[in-house]
Amino acid sequence: MAHSLSAKKRVRQNERRRARNRQRKTLVRDQIKVFSSALTAGDVKKSEEALRQAVVLLDRTAARNTIHKNTAARKRSRLTLRLNALKAGKTGGGGKTGGGAKTGGGKTGAGAKAATA
Repeated sequence: MAHSLSAKKRVRQNERRRARNRQRKTLVRDQIKVFSSALTAGDVKKSEEALRQAVVLLDRTAARNTIHKNTAARKRSRLTLRLNALKAGKTGGGGKTGGGAKTGGGKTGAGAKAATA
């Protein structure tokens, strides 16, 4: 429990910041779900619009230091890959993009040798 006035103030500030950060992250997650559902339905126009809105939210959240800028860039890249897969006529839309033949399934180091052997 905080005793000094400044410590009590810090507690109040942290509560407000935590609430703001949680709200921002929730908005991003919800928009990504909208994008995923449009992608699963195979609706390219709706998917493009949902992706555009998701990118705006990701960038804004990263700019306000709620998430790291590289995290936002990684999510943006993966979402765009999923949309491009749908446009290319692949199966697309179902779940996360896993590691394919190019990436080696995300394994590096000694684990990669064991996975390929």
